[in-house]
Amino acid sequence: MRLTGAMEKRFEDKVALITGGSRGIGRVIALKLAAEGADVAIGYYRKKSAAAAAVEELEALGARALAVKADLAEPEKIVELFDGVRERFGRLDVLVSNAATGVARKAMELTDRHFDWTMNVNARAFLLCAQQAVPLMPNGGRMIAISSLGSRLVTPVYAAVGVSKAALEGLTRYLAVELAPRGIAVNAIAAGAVESEALRLYAGRLDLPKPPVPPAGRMVLAEDIADLAAFLASDAAEMIRGQTIVLDGGMSLTQAQAPSEAEEPREPARAPEGGLDHE
Repeated sequence: MRLTGAMEKRFEDKVALITGGSRGIGRVIALKLAAEGADVAIGYYRKKSAAAAAVEELEALGARALAVKADLAEPEKIVELFDGVRERFGRLDVLVSNAATGVARKAMELTDRHFDWTMNVNARAFLLCAQQAVPLMPNGGRMIAISSLGSRLVTPVYAAVGVSKAALEGLTRYLAVELAPRGIAVNAIAAGAVESEALRLYAGRLDLPKPPVPPAGRMVLAEDIADLAAFLASDAAEMIRGQTIVLDGGMSLTQAQAPSEAEEPREPARAPEGGLDHE
C-alpha cells in the first residue's frame, strides 16, 4: 500500500466494512481506510489465515479490526456478517461491496447453477448487504460497489461475471436514488485489468492474451482502486451519486481487455465446477 507523507485522517471515528477484504483489492482498500483513521471489518469466504493476517495489518495501523467468515451466496450468512459488525462497532459508515466470484466459461457453456452462483455473489449480495447496512447508517453513509469493464465490454469466458457486473451497476443507480434521502451516497468503480499475480495466473491457465499497457503508461494497481474508493467514501464526493466511474488508465478508449477481479480459477465450496473464489 502506498503511504506518502503524513496520512490525512479522513475517516477518523468512522467504521467501514469491506466484503472480500482479506486478500487482493479488498485488502488494499481495507488498509487504505484504516490508514486514514477508520475502524474496519472485513468479510472473508475461505482462508481464515489470510483474514487473520489482514486483521493484524489493520490493527498495526491503529484500527479496531474484525474479520467475519461469510458465504455471500447465502442470505443468512450476510445477516450474520452484519450482526458481527453491529455487535463490535454498533454502526457502519462505509460499505464496500468488493467480493466477487464467477466461472470462466463462454455463454453457451454456462449452466443455470453457474449463472445463479455468480449473480448471487456479485449482484444479489450487494442488495442484501445494503438492506442490512441501512439500519446501521442512521446519520448517512457511503456504499461503493467494485465492478469491472466486463459489465460493458465483452471479454473472453467472462459472460456470467460480465452480466452480473452489469446488474451490479444497475443496482447502484437504483440504490443511489432510493437511499439519497437518508444521506447515503452509492457509487461503483469499474476497474480495468489490474496488475497482479492473480491476473497472470488467470490469463495463463486460460491461454488469454496479455492485456496491453493502457494509454496512461502502466497497468492499474489495487492501490489505484483503493485511492478512488477512499475518495468516494469521503465528504469530498458528497455530490457524486449513482455513478460508475471507469478506472482503467484509458484502456477502454481503445479496446476491451481482461477482467479486473480475475482470480486463479478454482472451485469454491459448493460452487459450480470451475468456479472462482469470492475472497
